Amino acid sequence: MEDFILRLATGIPGFLLAIVVHELAHAYVAYRFGDSTAMMSGRVTLNPQAHIDPLGTVALPLIGAALGGVMFGWAKPVPVNPTRFKNYREGLFWVSFAGPLSNFLLAFFCIIGFAVLITQVSPSFFFYDVFSQMLYQAILINIVIGGFNLIPFPPLDGSKMVMSFLNYETSRSYEELQRYFMIFILVIWMTPILGFFLGPMIRISNLLVNTFVGFLA
Repeated sequence: MEDFILRLATGIPGFLLAIVVHELAHAYVAYRFGDSTAMMSGRVTLNPQAHIDPLGTVALPLIGAALGGVMFGWAKPVPVNPTRFKNYREGLFWVSFAGPLSNFLLAFFCIIGFAVLITQVSPSFFFYDVFSQMLYQAILINIVIGGFNLIPFPPLDGSKMVMSFLNYETSRSYEELQRYFMIFILVIWMTPILGFFLGPMIRISNLLVNTFVGFLA
């Protein structure tokens, strides 16, 4: 129970920031491209209450923490109306990419913070272990959420990025794959497929951590 509580305490801040900023990025970029739907729905905010999804924001992260893995989940998707974009294809691509990109940027900033902490702060600092675990958890959480959403399977962000290059008929046929999404999730979760996809991203993040630690040491 103590380990579970520690995983929650060190994982929740990074997890909430990851999913909230992810949806905020979608909403803000959609507004910049001419669609104010998310803005009018109050989704351009860092307040977690506006983005909570009972399954993705509460249940799944708790299960992940209980199993000893990385906290994983999602927030309530922001409402987007692509027909309002000033440039449909460009808007669809960048609005879709904005979420994962925000996670990778958060991971990068957490990598810098982690490197600064372990090279410039004494291990005797009372909160040293907690802060170091919190930052490292945030790195992994953002990499996993950002990388997972780049998978080009509907309705994930990666699929919408692909759809921005397709004609109407092909994109509608492609979108039909969404009906098999839960089967897809079970397959990648129970096989090494997800690890093959996310593994290189995690290795790159660890390489960046070691690079910054070596630079600051």
